[in-house]
Amino acid sequence: MTTKLILTSEVSGLGTAGDIVEVKDGYARNYLLPRSLATPWTKGGQRQLDQIRSARSKRSIESLEEAQALRDLLQSKPVVVSERAGENGRLFGAVSTKDVAEGVKAVFDKDIDRRAVEFAAPVRALGEHKATVRLHEDVVANLLIQVVAAKGSKA
Repeated sequence: MTTKLILTSEVSGLGTAGDIVEVKDGYARNYLLPRSLATPWTKGGQRQLDQIRSARSKRSIESLEEAQALRDLLQSKPVVVSERAGENGRLFGAVSTKDVAEGVKAVFDKDIDRRAVEFAAPVRALGEHKATVRLHEDVVANLLIQVVAAKGSKA
């Protein structure tokens, strides 16, 4: 059996917020619904879907050219993020997508959606790391993140 759902957040391999998907009952019941990643499809849910789509269109970068220009800008120099670290260069915690979005704002004076930032692996050490930023359906920027020790940390 399958269940018809409306995604409320982006789910890798399934779709983005506002998409209507059909998934197996167990996946919906045990994963998507408890984590509030989706809601059951109803006529009222269709109205919610329209609101999500309008909000997404306001947030998204309108044209492909703008997205490509922003990608070139983001790839031009590294984003510096300062975090507290121990003596051996390990961070207390990890660099979050919010930290990267704030770093982009500080370095390039451009706003990006923190939910569009993805790491290959969690960033838990000082040094250079890579992340990707989905700017548009067809445009992905490869971002270089330079993690430095914050003032007052042991490193």
